[in-house]
Amino acid sequence: MTPDRPIGIQEHAMRFGTYMGIFWIIKFIFLPLGFKVPLLQLLFILGTLFVPILGYLYARKFRNTYCNGTIPFFRAFIFTVCMYVFAAMLAAVGHYLYFRFIDQGFLFDMYRQQLNEAKAMLQGELATSIDQLMLAFDTIASLSPIQLTFQLITQNVFYGILLALPTGLLVMKYKK
Repeated sequence: MTPDRPIGIQEHAMRFGTYMGIFWIIKFIFLPLGFKVPLLQLLFILGTLFVPILGYLYARKFRNTYCNGTIPFFRAFIFTVCMYVFAAMLAAVGHYLYFRFIDQGFLFDMYRQQLNEAKAMLQGELATSIDQLMLAFDTIASLSPIQLTFQLITQNVFYGILLALPTGLLVMKYKK
């Protein structure tokens, strides 16, 4: 931090959001590959569970390195939200490229296949629930790659805002 320049939330949120976005893209690669190699599906799930921890670590690093060890809740919350928004924008590029040029319906076909296998083993109301879930999947599968990308970016921003609340509370630290 230089004395003549204030601490910029946006520039640091962009930096950490870029790191987070790259992590999300790598994690997303494990999703379709996980249908061929189950260990990669497990890595996708573990990576997803690691996202809030990584967000906390980045926010804490921002507090300790750029804010002299103190940060109010609102500033920590805004930093974390911005970080997740920048990460979601970068991950959206990866999502779009995947759904536009690589997927060709593979992901939804694999989920349909798994739902059909589950439906064959179930009876009664559970089978009806599977039918409803398959209708929802058919609706999602009918979206264009750009529509899927906007759906995922909206979802990532929403979850980022939700994760920013506890992260801001955990990271905030006032002067003693």
